[in-house]
Amino acid sequence: MSTSTYSVAIIGAGPAGLFAARELANQGAHVTIFNRDIKPGGLAEYGIYPEKHTMKEGLRKQFRQTLELANIDYYGNVSVGTNGDLTLDDIRALGFDAALVSAGAQGTKSLGLPGEDLEGVYHAKDVVYFYNKLPPFSQKKFRFGKRCAIIGAGNVMVDIARHLINVQKAEEVTAIVRRGPLEVNFTKEEMKHLIGYLNLQEFDKEMERVRPALSAIHQDLEVGRHKILDSLAKADPKTSDAHFHFDFLASPTAMYGKNGLLTKLEVEDNILTEKDGKTSAKGAGVKRMLDVDTVIFAIGDKVDDSFGLPTEWNEFVKNKEPRFPVEGVSYESSVEGIFVGGWSRKASEGLVGYARRDGINAGKAVFQYLQTKQAANVSAEAVVEKMKSLHKPIIVKDDIKRLEEVEAEEAKKRGVEEFKFASNEEMLQAMGLMETV
Repeated sequence: MSTSTYSVAIIGAGPAGLFAARELANQGAHVTIFNRDIKPGGLAEYGIYPEKHTMKEGLRKQFRQTLELANIDYYGNVSVGTNGDLTLDDIRALGFDAALVSAGAQGTKSLGLPGEDLEGVYHAKDVVYFYNKLPPFSQKKFRFGKRCAIIGAGNVMVDIARHLINVQKAEEVTAIVRRGPLEVNFTKEEMKHLIGYLNLQEFDKEMERVRPALSAIHQDLEVGRHKILDSLAKADPKTSDAHFHFDFLASPTAMYGKNGLLTKLEVEDNILTEKDGKTSAKGAGVKRMLDVDTVIFAIGDKVDDSFGLPTEWNEFVKNKEPRFPVEGVSYESSVEGIFVGGWSRKASEGLVGYARRDGINAGKAVFQYLQTKQAANVSAEAVVEKMKSLHKPIIVKDDIKRLEEVEAEEAKKRGVEEFKFASNEEMLQAMGLMETV
């Protein structure tokens, strides 16, 4: 039987989902994408630092080309999960031959520390979504004060520090790093945007402070120093007198506040241990207080427990003995016919290039599975009827084109490189869909 009658549901339209959709559509399958947000793009649209216009536009172009394929349908503004517009069972009941979950990692990791509920304590993802104008995060009120601490040492920490300094006008931003300078995880390319704010004299003092702990496990301090300072040569010019600091070998233990507002962060000093080539941080029992107005946890994400698939260790359970592995990786969930890709397969792993490769490979795994089945010939009308039954504005491909035109026109009018509506209401209005709300 022709593969053109195979039907696959893809949940989530980030890079992994869209590249998987393209892979499957090119193999002749009919793909129906269900996306929580109005716009496609996921983290490529709402996770990349706002000023990276060229990169974002390049990705949007590829996504547009994918959605132009005749055998791909798109339904935006549809949430999937046990508390969503549709459950996973609803989607399966429509008769798709397979489903791929590529909805990212929508849960937030919590360390379960005292004071996490104080105003001024946030998760990185909420902040990134806020400044990238993803509803409803774009409407959330944040308390960004003059003194901010970010827990983590990856590219997300760098992006958030840039935003705090350049946009929120923070005066002091400190990265709290559990291990030493050798274990920082940002790229030189990202760090050049922030390095200009690093107080070098203070940095040298911090290096000397951690030297004994590094020497104890034979780590070379100079390697760590270079890893951080190599981006100095290409440093962006400063736009304020703000200061950026590193606080190495430290883990947060509690947040304290007054009247519900954060005022202090307690950290514990760590020592380093090494076993089988792996460096770990261990609390040394010495605690100290930092005066802060804002604390942001940039420690990675986890999948959404309420999605409807079994989870363990912040991830969806995967078949450990996959029938359809690609490059030795399992894309199969523990439920027959349901696959996982991108951050839904491995939370917080890699950037857009990684998501692209993982999406393509997930699509290949799904296609291998389809070859073992007789196509069910899903009725497109049944899917349309299901969408109508939700009694809310459902976004299709033509709507997205219209929205892009209106936003491009708005950017031109305002003389800016990019314009984005920050609320669903404004987007629906721009697409002429408000009357159906």
